[in-house]
Amino acid sequence: MSESPDDYLDNHYIHKSNWLRAAVLGANDGILSTASLAIGVAAATDLREPIILATLAGLVAGALSMAAGEYVSVSSQTDVEKADIAREKIELEETPELELQRLAEIYENRGLKKETALIVAKELTEHDVLAAHVRDELGINEISQAKPIQAALASGASFTVGGVLPLIVVIFLPIFHMEYYLYVFATIFLIILGALSAKTGGSHIGIAILRITFWGTVAMGLTAAVGYFFGVNIA
Repeated sequence: MSESPDDYLDNHYIHKSNWLRAAVLGANDGILSTASLAIGVAAATDLREPIILATLAGLVAGALSMAAGEYVSVSSQTDVEKADIAREKIELEETPELELQRLAEIYENRGLKKETALIVAKELTEHDVLAAHVRDELGINEISQAKPIQAALASGASFTVGGVLPLIVVIFLPIFHMEYYLYVFATIFLIILGALSAKTGGSHIGIAILRITFWGTVAMGLTAAVGYFFGVNIA
């Protein structure tokens, strides 16, 4: 069975970049934030209840914060894109010849001959003048276009999934040396996340694992140090 052009495009990893970025960021923060919080509390108490409470509170607050923050930030990008598109519409109405020349110059700078660039610009603008300028002059396309709701859902859901993992450790593993259990299992979770994200995005697995694990272990180590060195004991 032959592949259609749409099937071919779907095979490219760049088409996954928007939701994959949000999902990896959310899962990484979910594992790291809740594990670091739990480690900090575990380093200061021998009781399970305060650790569970802190981890659960961090999980809920973090998931909501991630979803809201992602929605707001991506919505801001959407507003900028809409403003640029509106401005482009006005310019196309007021100075169509100048806009055509700008488009031709873009194609010329990409390697086309001047005459060919002008022909391509004319043919594309005859088909859909606004789409041609939005894509090639503004650099906005379906791949890069901001999707606030998609990003918010991906971040919130993935944070929750990532945050549940340290919570399971806190609930079921022995309370003695809990901070070490959290550190080890969170590192394992980060390694798995790095491998999955690299596999999904088509990047180098070793580099992805090293990057995500290094910064994750540093963050957890510093949080544990806070719990130890401040000498706070929750009894």
